[in-house]
Amino acid sequence: MKRVSLFGILVMLAGVLLSACAPAAQPQTVEVTRIVAGTPKIEQVVVTSVPEEKQFRIAVILPSSLNDLEWSQSLYEGLLAVQKEMGGPEKLEIAVSEDAWQVPDAAAAARDYATQGYNLVIMHGAQYGTSLQQLAPEFPETSFAWGTTTNTFQADGIENIFAYQPEAQEGGYVNGVMAAMLSQTGVLGVTGPIEAGDARLYNLGFEMGAKAAKPDIKVNISYTGSFSDVSLMSAAAETHTKNGADVLTGTSQSVPGAISVCKEKGYYWFASAWYQDSLAPDNVAANLIYRWDGLIKDMIKSHEAGVYGNKVYYLTFKNGGLEMAYNDKIITPEIKDAAEKTIAGIMDGSIKVEIK
Repeated sequence: MKRVSLFGILVMLAGVLLSACAPAAQPQTVEVTRIVAGTPKIEQVVVTSVPEEKQFRIAVILPSSLNDLEWSQSLYEGLLAVQKEMGGPEKLEIAVSEDAWQVPDAAAAARDYATQGYNLVIMHGAQYGTSLQQLAPEFPETSFAWGTTTNTFQADGIENIFAYQPEAQEGGYVNGVMAAMLSQTGVLGVTGPIEAGDARLYNLGFEMGAKAAKPDIKVNISYTGSFSDVSLMSAAAETHTKNGADVLTGTSQSVPGAISVCKEKGYYWFASAWYQDSLAPDNVAANLIYRWDGLIKDMIKSHEAGVYGNKVYYLTFKNGGLEMAYNDKIITPEIKDAAEKTIAGIMDGSIKVEIK
């Protein structure tokens, strides 16, 4: 028969007593802000048990490559920043599906990630909405997110979709002010993929800013109909320059085509979403940067508090979601000062950038 020593018995009794005396998990109150029908509503969410320390898992589906110097890379870099802040891959796992141009393939990837138990699945494109609307109800404890949009499908009874929208018109306005001041010909060229989403917001904001700085400036806006066709973007840039534009800007993953034209002809380019200096250090005058860190951290906090969706996020200058990076070789102190004053005006409300 196996003998148990007196010391062993005392150790076991001590363990039992310590377990009995351990304080019960105290309820925690987490403040969560929902935006319903455009109106912020602060709710107090009570978490009745202390969440177990474990790895949070995010999967992101990108319409282009994660190093596209634009829409996709800006989000990916934001994820990496949050991962580093949280303590590395052990605390935050990031899975990526890139170049998911085809919506059915993206939807299949999202389903796989949800089935594998990822906490948050981000479908980074406005084209994925219908897929999310169908998929999210099947995985009620998985959070999903998409943009550019303000639709969380709450009206359809869906509770686990976040939505986000960069207020690109704000950044476009600031770039427009600088572009107008920099232009020698008085003509600016703007090209987007399609007249929708943040591309439309950015382009119209750019035009507003340019005309605020120089009312007689001419702003030519065109759309290629493609997010990815670099040759179409090059052709659009060529057309703009033939029509007198000496400063260009635009959006989508195809912008390297336009930047190459600026580099060849010695014209200036204003970037949107991420740093594009590496393509033409002597031609990229300034970069409008999308900062996703705060948005991602709030999604994580909300999910852990049991709020799986129905929140709309905006990237603005005021909340740190938008940021300007200047090329001091091109942007003079006078132009930079005008840009900074414009940002301050947008933040304090004295400058209204309203797009209908």
